[in-house]
Amino acid sequence: MAGGFDPKKFSITPFQKRVEKPWGYEIIYTPDDAPATGKILHVNAGKRLSLQYHDVKRETLCLINGEGNITLSNDHDETVEIPMELYKGYHVTPGQVHRVTAVTDMDFIEASTPELGNTFRLQDDNNRPTETEALRKEDNRGWKNGT
Repeated sequence: MAGGFDPKKFSITPFQKRVEKPWGYEIIYTPDDAPATGKILHVNAGKRLSLQYHDVKRETLCLINGEGNITLSNDHDETVEIPMELYKGYHVTPGQVHRVTAVTDMDFIEASTPELGNTFRLQDDNNRPTETEALRKEDNRGWKNGT
């Protein structure tokens, strides 16, 4: 085949991995070896993700259903909580504190760099620790992927 592509590496099989979380669940729709990670996160009404930051990972979040708030640290390193707007992206850079809180049952998409580095949990309703790369590799408890 022209261009050096190897059709033996092509796949027409859809991919999905569901991970149960204390606040709902996430569906990862990109394979582990993809150069980016895509997820749909479902958060039950009244639940929230960790107040956290990443040292390597970059992500963009987009509300696709329901109502939720996002907490982000601003350019003065103060955290502010704002209502998420449907179909608008909220970009989170390394070191930026963030959290999503569900007002109603909600779904949002996360597009990110792969799960690298550490997820530093500043507050977590389920007392989950900071997540390191080593812990992520060993983890089989269902609360990996830094959320």
